[in-house]
Amino acid sequence: MRRSYWIGALVVVVGGFAGLQQYSSWSLSKPQIKADGRSESASASRAGDRGQSRGGGRSREAVPVMVVTAQQKAIPIQVRAVGNAEAFATVSVKSQVTGVLMQAHFKEGQNVKKGQMLFTIDPRPFEAAVKQTEANLARDVAQLQNAREQARRYAELLKKQYVSQEQYDQIRTNADALESVVDADKAAVENARVQLSYCYIYSPIDGQVGSLLVNEGNLVRVNDSTPLVVINQISPINVTFSVPEQHLGDIRRHMAGGTLKVDARFSADEGRPEQGNLAFVDNAVDRITGTIKLKAEFKNSARRLWPGQFINVAVTLATQADAVVIPAEAVQVGQEGQHVFVIKEDKRVEVRPVTLGPTSEGEAVIAEGLAAGELVVREGQFLLGPGSQVDIKDANKTAETKEGSKDTGARGKRKAQERGAS
Repeated sequence: MRRSYWIGALVVVVGGFAGLQQYSSWSLSKPQIKADGRSESASASRAGDRGQSRGGGRSREAVPVMVVTAQQKAIPIQVRAVGNAEAFATVSVKSQVTGVLMQAHFKEGQNVKKGQMLFTIDPRPFEAAVKQTEANLARDVAQLQNAREQARRYAELLKKQYVSQEQYDQIRTNADALESVVDADKAAVENARVQLSYCYIYSPIDGQVGSLLVNEGNLVRVNDSTPLVVINQISPINVTFSVPEQHLGDIRRHMAGGTLKVDARFSADEGRPEQGNLAFVDNAVDRITGTIKLKAEFKNSARRLWPGQFINVAVTLATQADAVVIPAEAVQVGQEGQHVFVIKEDKRVEVRPVTLGPTSEGEAVIAEGLAAGELVVREGQFLLGPGSQVDIKDANKTAETKEGSKDTGARGKRKAQERGAS
């Protein structure tokens, strides 16, 4: 009994709520009768008819758009990629002798010239070795002179048969042996001098030194894994990049006709890209990525490019004269392919299919479908259709209006803040 009581109460509550909702919807949809006895819906329909009759049957207003004129000019045909700047030459300076690093003759990050002294390693042990080898050489030279003189005297005695042939041969052999010893001593002296020269380390290239990796006072050894310092040659500099293999044929064909120019752009180029030449094409296509590695050389006299920097690269293959170009954003893609909205004299648009050529710096080359001088919609295409009427807006005035509204809003906020403060 108790369960049946609760079920009945629930049915009553749900039914009442449903009836209340139905009554509310009926009251909202019921026409309101005005004082003159006409309903609001009838009045609205008559007002709409009058508005349509005043508008001359126009179904919709003109669509505001911004336009651009198709231009005819010479445009470069380029292949674009992202590359990485590399030092023209990199040298890891290591010690060729074992000794104590006494002095570094540069500051970290300094530009150095070829032949400039970089390090001094304690030369005293090597100076002593040079003196020792020179002394050995002087001793053996004196013995050689005595042996030669003795051989000369024994040759005269042999002619007079005062000595035997065997005695003479022994003396002459000793002289020849001492001559070889002197030659070995000369080589030892030269080697000791070379080892001494290794105590003074000079820069092998023009470039910029990096961080000092071994400080003064440390013991350096031959063939240490850690170099003393690394020198990068920055002027000139290389930029390495890869392009898809389908561009390889065009690049090689144009390289046969002359040197290809390469532009390098980066975030701080200030509209002045660095210009260089294509210097290297790899001898094989990467099988994994399907790209070919290229390398361009730049003078980099102002040192705007830096090793390790990511660069936007554009290789100019040729220049297309008298090309019809429009901004790339004016080209739309539909079900039937790429098209543009061309404005006719009556300010109505025509959907014109076009064939695109290469794109360069935000400008699309129109190979077919558009002539120079025609007006093309640049912004506002989403509300357009075939035959739509447009209202051409001035981009400069629109920008000024936006700036003015921003200034007005800012002034309003300032005044509100001032009133709140007061």
